[in-house]
Amino acid sequence: MPPESDIIFLGDGEFDSVELQTHLQALPKWTYVCRTAKNTQIYLDGEWTTLAALPLAPDTCLTLDEVLFTAQAYGPVQVVLRWDAHYADPLYLVTTLELGEEACYWYQQRRRIETFFSDQKSRSFHLHKSHISDPVRLARLLIAACLAYVWMIYRGTQAHLRKRIRLLHRTDRCDLSLFQLGLDLLHHFLEEDLDILIDFRLPEALFQI
Repeated sequence: MPPESDIIFLGDGEFDSVELQTHLQALPKWTYVCRTAKNTQIYLDGEWTTLAALPLAPDTCLTLDEVLFTAQAYGPVQVVLRWDAHYADPLYLVTTLELGEEACYWYQQRRRIETFFSDQKSRSFHLHKSHISDPVRLARLLIAACLAYVWMIYRGTQAHLRKRIRLLHRTDRCDLSLFQLGLDLLHHFLEEDLDILIDFRLPEALFQI
């Protein structure tokens, strides 16, 4: 990461550990917003309680300042309780951001990467089955997978622009993402023994980062 960058780490429920929070807080110019469980213990106003025990009405956001987190008494940190009436249960977040609404805003950005995760894992590359634990080898695999992902997005875009969707999918509507279209187009070329034109280029600036 460029040293001047302000970075906000967003994590699902698996990323609320005290160890990770300690590591993130030690990094300059990093903040984080991580989901946590409703049975998480916090120390608030002189007593221990669980997040689920706190009163919260639908369509409200409650920010708890300077609380100690879990039985390890980590902190102080901010804990945010947000209950959108469209959902059955509240959302519980632990964060270093001061404003609860800001924490909720940034956490909602996670939804944009869910499709990417699915494409990298269960819907295509199955990276979760690689069983690679060495960080260097895993980084190399992720770089290759991400480049392949960008290439499939490019091919999916070409399927739209060059009117090739009729070869791959129904014509009245398209339910596939650009990635899936690109992957299906590649399979079509391979099955039909067609030439695959490699006209995808990476800008030179990427190699200077």
